Amino acid sequence: MAPTGSNWRAGDKGLTFLVGLALFVALIATLLLGKAHHVDGGAMETTERHTAMTPRLNPYKAAPEAMKPLVALENYVQESGLDHSLIDLVKTCASQINGCAYCIHMHTSEARARGETEERLYLLDAWHESPLYNERERAALAWTEAVTLVSETHVPDGVYDQVRQHFSETELVNLTMCVAAINAWNRVAISFRSVHPMHWKGAA
Repeated sequence: MAPTGSNWRAGDKGLTFLVGLALFVALIATLLLGKAHHVDGGAMETTERHTAMTPRLNPYKAAPEAMKPLVALENYVQESGLDHSLIDLVKTCASQINGCAYCIHMHTSEARARGETEERLYLLDAWHESPLYNERERAALAWTEAVTLVSETHVPDGVYDQVRQHFSETELVNLTMCVAAINAWNRVAISFRSVHPMHWKGAA
């Protein structure tokens, strides 16, 4: 017996429903797999970040002669005549950009010991939007960001013009050496997983 037109239409609807259902199941499976991969990747990243708190090596012991020039540069910066509160801000700012926990801990601790306020330290990462920093400090922080992110910024003329309004040529060279030094320290500390002192009882 040949199928009637209504039978064909019913069969068509059934086929369409099955195709749609198959596509829906495939979509759900794709989403679930993607979510599982994301969770697994997040767990791996968390584990990696946790295990990264174990020091890899001590550069002072492994290559003491290699560290001497960097220590000498640091000593020069500290004795260059730049205000130590400004040095603390610059070093903390660059360390925040680079994500160096060891150096952030060190330089915020030193800043506090020298009388820096908690408020200015907390807001340093958003100094652009805070009135707590004077014009000289703002120029130095803008220079710090531009030099630290040199591959992205190439240190534009506008930042240079701003900083030259507040720093002499000699001061600007010294400021740049300060930025260069902390960037070097950040790379040493991050690469070898230097771990800052931990005083919090809940620390991992």
